[in-house]
Amino acid sequence: MTGNHAPGFPGRSRGAAPSSLRAFFGKVHQTIAMATASAASTSSNTQPTMASLRLPPTTPLWALCALAIAALAAGCAAPEKVAEAKPPGPAVAPLACPPAPKPVCPAPPAPAPPPVDYRGKLEPAVWSEIPDWGREALRPALDAFVRGCAVLARQEAWKGACDAALAIPATAPEGELAQWFQGAFDPYRVVNADDTATGMITGYYEPLLHGSRTRTARFRVPIFAAPPDLLTIDLSSLYPELKHRRLRGRLEGNRVVPYFSREDIDSDPALLKGLEIAWVDDPIDVFFLHIQGSGQIELPTGERIRVGYADQNGHPFRSLGALLIRRGEIPPERASMQGIKEWAKRHKRKVREFLDANPSYVFFRELPNDLPGPIGALGVPLTPERSIAVDPRVIPLGVPVYLATTRPNTDEPLERLVVAQDTGGAINGGVRADFFWGFGDAAGAEAGKMRQAGRMWVLLPKGMSPPAPAGTGGTP
Repeated sequence: MTGNHAPGFPGRSRGAAPSSLRAFFGKVHQTIAMATASAASTSSNTQPTMASLRLPPTTPLWALCALAIAALAAGCAAPEKVAEAKPPGPAVAPLACPPAPKPVCPAPPAPAPPPVDYRGKLEPAVWSEIPDWGREALRPALDAFVRGCAVLARQEAWKGACDAALAIPATAPEGELAQWFQGAFDPYRVVNADDTATGMITGYYEPLLHGSRTRTARFRVPIFAAPPDLLTIDLSSLYPELKHRRLRGRLEGNRVVPYFSREDIDSDPALLKGLEIAWVDDPIDVFFLHIQGSGQIELPTGERIRVGYADQNGHPFRSLGALLIRRGEIPPERASMQGIKEWAKRHKRKVREFLDANPSYVFFRELPNDLPGPIGALGVPLTPERSIAVDPRVIPLGVPVYLATTRPNTDEPLERLVVAQDTGGAINGGVRADFFWGFGDAAGAEAGKMRQAGRMWVLLPKGMSPPAPAGTGGTP
């Protein structure tokens, strides 16, 4: 169509048009009218039609034609395109950053067990390396072993050996006893932490003290029973290697703190008021009673009280003799019990200072007077010259031990079978033992000066493996 041009024609008047054109525009108008009549409502609202125009009767024909052409153009114009709806595609998740991972705190490491010093071990040995086996009488050692079986036989590994020992006739000759031990046990050499096989052998005894049940001007030094506020903390269920270690302390508010030291107790005996078993006359005698672990107290009436180890305050033992040597108070050769007692008599004003340097303090319990001997750590009475104290982290309590050493201050051999039935605060290490001499001054004279070199062999029932060394996790 050419109706898009402007409504006007050059060279003709505005009011005139050819007759042929008038006929054409009439038809176009009718077509426009029909189209507009059937148009959609949207287009009828947006474009005017010829029928909707109100024109004055004097309107020129050319103007009508121009209006008709404009209306025709409007009606023939392509309708406004509307964006076609596309069929829905697969759903696309909106882009999003993945959530930041939550920080994970690492689990706290398991608490490391407290360090345990490696003390030594037991190594397989042969009978032929044991010096003079069977030379000394074995019956006293067998009797001491049988006494310990009251406790030892509770362990399945020892029940057979204990039953057999109990069945040995009292009249059996020494030769048969030696054969029985060799047939029932295997020897194990005791070795120190540094792989040496020689150590120190000392002695102890059961002393006699003089005292009273009541405090007097003469008897002023107390011997205390174990206090009820003394806590014993056993960690062996958590750390098996601490089987023979016990922590001790007391409650202060909601905290466990170390128990009172020797200096604390000596400077303020009221801390343990009411726990006195007896009072004695010599602080040095009480100090050595703590070291021996047992003793008898003779009262003014002649009656005797037997006391034995009950507990300890948890503080480490410090050697009085070693301290006196370091301070130049006594020469090393005078560091025996007798030498220390003589020093104390000459230096009474210094005694308390030096005693308090050892913070360890021992508590006691009263024992029946009819016992054949003091009670050792195994829980049975000790046998003079056949019981020894050992370090249970190396040597199990109750076992027979062959000891090869010398008598105090001599080269005379002291080689015999003994039994490990006690422990001591100063007995630490593999080849380390305290030889029990018995009761009284004569025994004390031997014990006080004994500081000898020695070797040791442990006898274990055949088929029984030696215990894993403490502080190694099973291997040295």
